[in-house]
Amino acid sequence: MVRTREKRPTAFYILAAFFALFVLFLYGPMLTIFILSFQGENGGLTFPMNGFSFHWFVNLFQQQAVGDFGGSFLRSLKLGAIVMVVTVVVSFMAGLAFRWRFRGDTFVFYLAIASLIVPSILISLGIGLLFNIFQIQPHWYSSGLGAHLTWTFPFGLLIMFAVFNRFDPSFEEAARDLGASNWQTIRHVVLPMVAPSLIGVAMFSFTLSYDEFARTLMTAGSLNTLPLEIYGMTTNVTTPVLYALGTLTTVFSFVIIGLAFGAVLLLRRRKTIG
Repeated sequence: MVRTREKRPTAFYILAAFFALFVLFLYGPMLTIFILSFQGENGGLTFPMNGFSFHWFVNLFQQQAVGDFGGSFLRSLKLGAIVMVVTVVVSFMAGLAFRWRFRGDTFVFYLAIASLIVPSILISLGIGLLFNIFQIQPHWYSSGLGAHLTWTFPFGLLIMFAVFNRFDPSFEEAARDLGASNWQTIRHVVLPMVAPSLIGVAMFSFTLSYDEFARTLMTAGSLNTLPLEIYGMTTNVTTPVLYALGTLTTVFSFVIIGLAFGAVLLLRRRKTIG
C-alpha cells in the first residue's frame, strides 16, 4: 500500500516563516557580534570586515584606555557565585518549609515573589536610596547582592515548589523507619533526589546575576560589574575590542550552562548505575 504524503496546511508555512524570523531576530545580532569580533587589526565596528585575526581578543587582555575588563569580570564572577550559593541554600530550605502549612504562609509566599512584578530599575533605586538614608556606602557585595537576590530567589523558590510538589514523602518515611534522623534523611534521601533541580537553580541564579544590569545600576557603588562596564564602554570604545568582550562573555555563559547540564547527566548516570 502506497502512502501519500499529506499536504501541509498554509498555516504551517506561515508559522514556520514567523519562527524563522524570530530565530533570526533573536540570534542575528549575537552572530553579527561574533563575526565582527574577528576583524583584522585595522577593522572597524561595521561591515565589511577588514581581514581576519584574533587581534582584538589579545588586545582585550592588555591595558585599556577606557574600561576595566578584568576587575569587572572578577566582580561579576564573585557576585554570581555568592548569589548562586545563597539562592540554592535558601530556596531549598524554603521549599522544605512550605511543604507543610503554617500561619502566614500565603503572605510570606507573596512577599517573597513580589519583587518579580516590580520594575527592576525601581528595585535598584529603592535599595540605593535605602543605603543612602542610612549613610551606608553601596557596594556590589552588599547592596548589589541584595538587589540580585530579589531577582534570583523568587525563581529558585518557584522551582523548588514544583519539585517538592512531586516529591514522594514515602521515601522519607522509609528512611525514618530504618532509624535515620531528620538530618540523615535530608542528606542521604532528599538531597540526592532533588540534586538535579538544585543544579538547575544554581545555573539559573548564576546566569541571571552574571548579566543583570538594571538591578545593579544604582547598587554597585563605585566599582562596576561586567554588564555596567560593557554599557560604559559602548559610549567610549570605538574598536572591535567591545565585540571581543561580548563574544568571550557569551562563550563563558554557554560553558557554565554546559557544565550544569553535564553535572545533571552525571548525577542521573550515577543514579541509574546505583
